[in-house]
Amino acid sequence: MKIMTERWKYDVIKKFDNCELRKFHASVFADVTVQSPYSAAGSIGFRPLVTYISQNQIEMTAPVLQERIDEESWIISFVMPEGKSISSLPLAKNSTVILREEPEHFAAVISFKGFSSWNTVKEKEDELREFLAQEKIKSIGPSRIARFDPPWMPGFLRHNEVVIPIENMGGD
Repeated sequence: MKIMTERWKYDVIKKFDNCELRKFHASVFADVTVQSPYSAAGSIGFRPLVTYISQNQIEMTAPVLQERIDEESWIISFVMPEGKSISSLPLAKNSTVILREEPEHFAAVISFKGFSSWNTVKEKEDELREFLAQEKIKSIGPSRIARFDPPWMPGFLRHNEVVIPIENMGGD
C-alpha cells in the first residue's frame, strides 16, 4: 500500500499545453539559507530541514523548494503540512531553520521529468518566462525549483517543476 505524501496546496487557474497558472494556498514554510553552488545546495539545506521535521514528528511534504538568492546563495524550503501555523509549530533547535508564513499567491508553473540539473532548470525557466512574455503576464519574483521525489528515485521517474510568481490573476 502506497501512502501519498501531502503536497503544497493550490488551485489550477488555467492550463496551457506546456504549463499551468496556479493559485497557491497560504502555507507555513521552514527555510534554510545555504551558501553553496546549485548542485550541492539542495542536499546541504535538506539535512537541517529533515532533522527539524523528524525531531518534531512533522510529516514530510512535497515538494522541496530551492530559490536562488544570488550566484552562490539559495533558500531551501519545506512546506509544512496543511493546518499548521507558526504558533502551532515548535521552534527549531537549529537556528538556521526559520519558520515563515507564505501568503496565498499566483504562479506560473512548468513541469519536467528527470534530474533537475542547473542547465535543465534554466532551460525550463527560460521557456516559462518566454511564455509569460507572449501572454503578457508579469512575473513578480525569482523562480523556485520544486522537487517532488526522494534522491533514490530513478531520474526517468522524477517529477520537478519551475515555479515563477506572477501578478494577481483576479478571480479571488
